[in-house]
Amino acid sequence: MKSKPVSRLTRHLVTVPLITLSWVMTAEAIESQKNLYNPTRLPPNGEVSGVLSENDIPTGQGGFAHDYVVELEAGDQITVDVTSDSFDTIVSLLTPDGLTIGENDDGPDGTTNSLLFMRIQRSGTYIIRVRAFGAGGTGPFNLRLTRLRPM
Repeated sequence: MKSKPVSRLTRHLVTVPLITLSWVMTAEAIESQKNLYNPTRLPPNGEVSGVLSENDIPTGQGGFAHDYVVELEAGDQITVDVTSDSFDTIVSLLTPDGLTIGENDDGPDGTTNSLLFMRIQRSGTYIIRVRAFGAGGTGPFNLRLTRLRPM
């Protein structure tokens, strides 16, 4: 008996058994997940005194970072000022999806404090990240977000 020719598509089909995985998270596991990354909401006045510590977010470069959530509007012109007598500050502004759109290490005053100027292109929830330059910086800091008004 002669077999029919097999089409190209049929020759390359592979049957793979389906595997069904079931995963149920307990309330404790859900709370634990929330604690893994839970940035602080920046107060309405835009000012906060914080402490960078080993309990904050590991940066993967030996140091730690503390994140603040803030709502910004398209067209906002802002400054973010971070000062500390304990460590060399770095301030970053991140988009809602985690892309760094601005960063400053040392401000124009010649100190190791940070001063970032930004014009916001899109309205949304942004992250202001405070971290130390180098691996060992921790301690108290002050953060101030100022919305600049056009003259």
